[in-house]
Amino acid sequence: MEIKFADRMDNIKEGIFTTLANLKKDRLKQGKECYDLSVGTPDFVPDKHVMEALTEASKYAENYKYAITDSDELINAVKNWYKRRYNVELESDEIMSLYGSQEGLSRVCLTLCNPGDIVLVPNPGYPIFSLGPALNDAKIVEYELREENNYLIDFSSISEETAAAAKAMIVSYPANPICRLAPKEFYKELIEFAKKYNIVILHDNAYSELVYDGNEGISFLSIDGAKEVGIEFNSLSKAYNLTGSRISFALGNKDIIAQFKKLRSQIDYGIFLPVQKAAVAALEGPQTSIEINRKEYQARRDALCLGLKEIGWDGCVSEGTMFAWAPLPKGYTNSEKFVLELIDKTGVFCVPGSVFGSLGEGYVRFALVKNVDEIKKLVNAIKESGMIK
Repeated sequence: MEIKFADRMDNIKEGIFTTLANLKKDRLKQGKECYDLSVGTPDFVPDKHVMEALTEASKYAENYKYAITDSDELINAVKNWYKRRYNVELESDEIMSLYGSQEGLSRVCLTLCNPGDIVLVPNPGYPIFSLGPALNDAKIVEYELREENNYLIDFSSISEETAAAAKAMIVSYPANPICRLAPKEFYKELIEFAKKYNIVILHDNAYSELVYDGNEGISFLSIDGAKEVGIEFNSLSKAYNLTGSRISFALGNKDIIAQFKKLRSQIDYGIFLPVQKAAVAALEGPQTSIEINRKEYQARRDALCLGLKEIGWDGCVSEGTMFAWAPLPKGYTNSEKFVLELIDKTGVFCVPGSVFGSLGEGYVRFALVKNVDEIKKLVNAIKESGMIK
């Protein structure tokens, strides 16, 4: 029997993280050193009270049934979170849970787009920003994020024809992979642009707690008019170290949320109740670990970027997120080839910028998931390799 797969599969490659994981497995079998700064999984543990809430809820058989909906307790915790943290008032019908923001970004365009409708996505940008709408049969049109514009959207570069035809636009700050922030003035311009052309804004806000140097992490929804034009995705994965629990939220425009809930009711039966309990504990409990972890991430950022600068690799930056973004060292032009050579000669794993779009070529992304001492060791390994001229 000959199985004919969908044409879309021709455009889907194995995820880079799978490729890097296989390389790491091979190196470890050979007893070689590995400094894995590829995957953005926090190495911090969740707060004890959060783990205890999940463990306690898991003791009761009734919690293993379908949740179907978000508990009132969870909805109230999210309301309190957004009011406390961002000064945003949310109603119950403006909130829904998801199995991570990637689920939301991979499915939301099913509620918005007919086949061929245009979705504007960033280049460079996290892969799901393009893959999600594409899987929903939308037409992807990229907008460029360039250093000369401080990696903010240059709205004038989007043609009138494209803007008028666009159905939705994916925006994300603090931005993965480029590690830059956007000021409040930018969001005002974004909302004006969305209103002018009737474009739905889908804002990914996974990293608002991980901003450095005294900067403020804000919510798109805190800007006047935001709820009229779109929704925001926010997650407990990075701020609360709950990546494996897969708990995030879509928040904002109640009409979009209502349609998204209706779609999701046909393909899922709700977040596991013990995970809902853990989320409530995280949101309503002590928040001190967030600041502690932020300071540690900043220390790691400094150890990496300043350390690389000292050995002659210039340009490593991070204003926010749990990553750092760096141009290739002198003498290198292909990010994938560079990453493979870096792994071979030093055991340092990072992600080639080409994974994030054509404008990511010439860069690499590091995840700040090793402590300062480990980062100093890996910087020294790079120095000793002779790769930096």
